[in-house]
Amino acid sequence: MIIIKTPEEIAKLREGGPILARILREVSTHVAPGVSTKSLDDIAKKLIAESGHTAAFLNYTPEGADRPYPASLITSVNSEVVHGIPGDYVLKEGDIIALDLGLKYQGVYLDHAISVGVGEISQKDKQLLSITKSALDEAIAAIGPGSTVGDVGHAVEQFVKPYKLGIVRGLAGHGVGREIHEDPYIPNYGKKGRGEKFAPGMVVAIEPMLSRGSEEVFLLKDGYTLKTTDGSRSAHFEHTILITEDGTPEILTQ
Repeated sequence: MIIIKTPEEIAKLREGGPILARILREVSTHVAPGVSTKSLDDIAKKLIAESGHTAAFLNYTPEGADRPYPASLITSVNSEVVHGIPGDYVLKEGDIIALDLGLKYQGVYLDHAISVGVGEISQKDKQLLSITKSALDEAIAAIGPGSTVGDVGHAVEQFVKPYKLGIVRGLAGHGVGREIHEDPYIPNYGKKGRGEKFAPGMVVAIEPMLSRGSEEVFLLKDGYTLKTTDGSRSAHFEHTILITEDGTPEILTQ
């Protein structure tokens, strides 16, 4: 069921979004060769605690998982597309890492992700990050009065097609606000005019996930981390978006 947010919820989401964006930007400044993914999670935990709010992912059990997620921050390195668990891995020059963070702010939820390079990265990886970030912009621009979930997926698909990158299947954007994951399911591919229509008061997390190769992923034994089947590198960018009264999208996490 798609949940239309109340004016009170929207006001809280507007307050919480910039806080989440600031925290994730600060975490990203610590990405460097020699830094462990666990230390990045520690920084995220500290910053969230200092904000007076709560990490949305810590101890959250998503559908299909057999245990709660054990960290505040999601750290997905190189061929890990999403849901990588922070640990002992030490970042190396040339790695790329997706940082995904959720915030519970006064009872509402926000979701935001960015991908960054570790030190100097290859030209191909720079292009992957740039195209994935631009794909998010294209997806957001496709949300308007009367637009549909299929319009968003189509916009991403058509934008990415000339670059011959893989659009990861089986993973998608989603509603957010009262819970960290809500309807609707928003794939990064689709047909114009298909699916649910966006309406004022809807809040959604839009998140293109692209790879330099495979569109398919597999689950690691940790029960969370999803990697590309061919080991190709991937990138992930995400914003929480509010559909306003005139039907246009408002980026909350910036």
